[in-house]
Amino acid sequence: MSKEEKYTDAQLAAFSLDRATIPRHVAIIMDGNGRWAQKRGLPRIEGHRRGVTSVRSIVEEASRLGLQQLTLFCFSSENWKRPPRELTLLMHLLKQYLVEERREIQRQGLRFKVIGKLHELEPVIQAEMQKTIEVSAGNDGMTLCLAVNYGARQEITEAIQKIAVEVRDGRINPEDISEKTVADHLMTATMPDPDLVIRTASEFRISNFLLWQISYSELWVTEKHWPEFREEEFREALRAFARRDRRFGGLSVGKEAAPQA
Repeated sequence: MSKEEKYTDAQLAAFSLDRATIPRHVAIIMDGNGRWAQKRGLPRIEGHRRGVTSVRSIVEEASRLGLQQLTLFCFSSENWKRPPRELTLLMHLLKQYLVEERREIQRQGLRFKVIGKLHELEPVIQAEMQKTIEVSAGNDGMTLCLAVNYGARQEITEAIQKIAVEVRDGRINPEDISEKTVADHLMTATMPDPDLVIRTASEFRISNFLLWQISYSELWVTEKHWPEFREEEFREALRAFARRDRRFGGLSVGKEAAPQA
């Protein structure tokens, strides 16, 4: 099995990037497929098809850059409100991606994971997801996580329900519930929180995506629609991330607290 070649330090420097500042986990809200198509007089589904090309490019680039995880928001639990024909074509594209990219996922040594209410998807899609998860489980490369039929509020609600059952059954005391308890009951329990969240198409919204996990994530928004988002835009986001001063509620190193009034 051959993995995607990682960039050398010299190659990263040519992109004005440093290995020490590459985020561990990047999450992307892939927005603007339909608008990209409509601006060009194309059907909305053509934007989704072109978006798959962006997915392939960014997955490969993230692997070359040495990310630990890339999470892509593919389909939200609110997206079921879209026209039936568009939904049918979206599910077809998803199934097609799962089948066609399985070999590529193996070639790159990626670990494939999915979060969301998967039981609501077509059985054939669930089966293809599970197959890719199983065949890639032994890989030790970047984790590629797809959020499909996912909504953060529902995720948090279900986590609370699970904790409530454990309290009822005497397996946990209410006073022992901590942030870690909640995190351990989320769909992302085994994953690191995102360091950076990218959103395309100029929208400054989180859209019910990883609300718990992105509490201290850096946000970066681009005017580019997802079908036109490529490696250089991705690197631009990482360069912006490297310039951020991440304080996590504290002070920058070497800075003293301002005097209180």
